[in-house]
Amino acid sequence: MTSNTFYLNEIWSKTLESIGKSGRVDNFVFDNFYKESNLVDLSDKKALVSVSSFIHKTLLMNEIDLISTTLEDILESTNKLNCEIILEKDLNKFMQENQTFSTEDLGTILDESFESSPLREDRTFENFVVGDCNRESHSAALACAYNPANLFNPLFIYGNSGLGKSHLLCAIGNYVKKNEPSKRVYYTDSNKFVDNVVNSIKMGKIDAFKKYMYSVDVLLIDDIQFIAGKEKSHEIFFSIFNELVNNRKQICIASDRLPTEIKGLEDRLISRFSSGLSVGIDSPEFETSLAILKMKMSNSAFEARSIDEEALAFIASNFNRDVRQLEGALNRVLFYAIEFQKDDGKIQFDTATNALRGQVLVSDKSGITVRKIIKCVSEYYGLTKQQLTSKTRTKNISTARQIAMFMCRKLLDLPYIKIGEEFGGRDHSTVMSSCEKVEKQSKSSGAYLQALNEIEKIIKS
Repeated sequence: MTSNTFYLNEIWSKTLESIGKSGRVDNFVFDNFYKESNLVDLSDKKALVSVSSFIHKTLLMNEIDLISTTLEDILESTNKLNCEIILEKDLNKFMQENQTFSTEDLGTILDESFESSPLREDRTFENFVVGDCNRESHSAALACAYNPANLFNPLFIYGNSGLGKSHLLCAIGNYVKKNEPSKRVYYTDSNKFVDNVVNSIKMGKIDAFKKYMYSVDVLLIDDIQFIAGKEKSHEIFFSIFNELVNNRKQICIASDRLPTEIKGLEDRLISRFSSGLSVGIDSPEFETSLAILKMKMSNSAFEARSIDEEALAFIASNFNRDVRQLEGALNRVLFYAIEFQKDDGKIQFDTATNALRGQVLVSDKSGITVRKIIKCVSEYYGLTKQQLTSKTRTKNISTARQIAMFMCRKLLDLPYIKIGEEFGGRDHSTVMSSCEKVEKQSKSSGAYLQALNEIEKIIKS
């Protein structure tokens, strides 16, 4: 016998002894059915018991709770153990299809260095505010959580920082853990994944790490763009990706840009990432921003204090570049009200404007904002708002982006550096160059000038 088999037999012998002494099973049934069973595989969450006949299987299935709880006691496990009964003749096929792990691997599977990042329990589908900016990504994420690996695999969610990508990944994980607790969910960001690869190689545990990852049912990986340029991590992730997809395991990935826009990413990974469904998240429009603010208020420690609708609208109109900016502006107003508002009544519009004085960068008296300019220009050219602020340099997108920057300068008179921040963190010199190009082109092309006039008219309407 191998040591592995010996360990399984020892655990099962103690389990049967405990069941026999419990008095919960008839002696005749115990001698003829329980004693004829074997523990054939064991992991931290699953036990597999084999029996010789269908009658054996039926009888033990009726006592599955007793078997599971007794095994948990013997193992002194804090995890809920999922016990399965299988016929001996089906064992080989079952092991191949499910890739269960023997106790020989159990020590490495439980290695803390491989553990996933904790899922934020407060990030669920229930408290994710849905609007036109994120409806598609929300629907795709919910579909993957409801039916993992059977609809979109991989699911690739892209968008600027602070728009809710991480929230959706956590929502998928929390949904699966709640509704299918037997599934193994693994959530991480690419930096931690790279650290795990590096540490595993140093410690001679890279094969153990790969086996651990192969056991995952739902892989959620955030900020995949940071894996770019790390060749060994590419190789390991490529292997894990193929293994999970081939075995119908769900993969969901988030990034600040499309796979094709991630510099330093291998072509084979770009191809894999693009093979499923890619969905984008844009900055929240006014209605969604307002709903997010109201949700934040209802869940905050300040829910006892009400805030004027006009004050909320002011925040939603001027701080809707991303959810973090909205939340930061709201927190600033709440803090200011506590410190400087004389009474404890409703937080008024004047309080909000005073609290945020000097921070409003994107509006004028006509109601024109950077967000509105980006929206109008992107729609005029048949693009998404995400493409306009992305790093993509194809001619049609670059032209539209340059015009949008020019309009921000002309209609809002914003500093070049502020415009650059609104367009994906570009340098002020890039913005200046773009505006100069638009000026020059408008003087040499009648069609170009006409397009500028039409866009400006749409923005002002």
